[in-house]
Amino acid sequence: MADSIVQLSGISVYQKNKLVLTDVDLVIRKGEFVYLIGSTGSGKSSLMKVIYADLPLEEGRGEVCGFVLNSIPEKKLPFLRRRLGIVFQDFQLLMDRTVEENLKFVLKATGWKDKKKIDERILDVLDEVGLVSKLKAMPHRLSGGEQQRIAIARALLNHPDIILADEPTGNLDPETSNGIMRLLLSICESGHTVIMATHNYNLIHKFPGRIVKCEEGTISESRNE
Repeated sequence: MADSIVQLSGISVYQKNKLVLTDVDLVIRKGEFVYLIGSTGSGKSSLMKVIYADLPLEEGRGEVCGFVLNSIPEKKLPFLRRRLGIVFQDFQLLMDRTVEENLKFVLKATGWKDKKKIDERILDVLDEVGLVSKLKAMPHRLSGGEQQRIAIARALLNHPDIILADEPTGNLDPETSNGIMRLLLSICESGHTVIMATHNYNLIHKFPGRIVKCEEGTISESRNE
């Protein structure tokens, strides 16, 4: 499909040699907001790991951002992952560096060299998440919600096609979670595909989207308008 950005066909997902999902067919289009839901151990995080090529694809066929997962050589993995922005539940910020240094570290690690462009890009993503004022702050001085916004800013640095958010509100209170959801939805509206794993059904009811449920070793779909 011309506008599809993730295509999984007949795939099985293994975690440590244990089959967690089987016969998965899934097409996700550009600009969609998709929830991955299911109980702990149902396979939603493993399915995300397949999408960013952290788990090998042994059965079926997968294509993400034009890269065929079955045959992607290791040297091409960084190019795929630059097209993906990943947000974790526990933020994974470098606590001994400022916000600016955290973001600069990622840009330099992914090949950015021009200091002016680096500085401009950092300000752009901080503006997008509403935290330009925290440029020089240390992460431990920030609230949990602010740390997650910085993690989202980090995920946006390389202009990714897809944001993968794995339980991004798992450590946050309801009001802060709502703010993170509004931010992710605005990112989706600006043209990014957002795939979010969660087991917070309150958020799903409050912020509608396409729902992919991992259950009993396979997936099913619905939509909550």
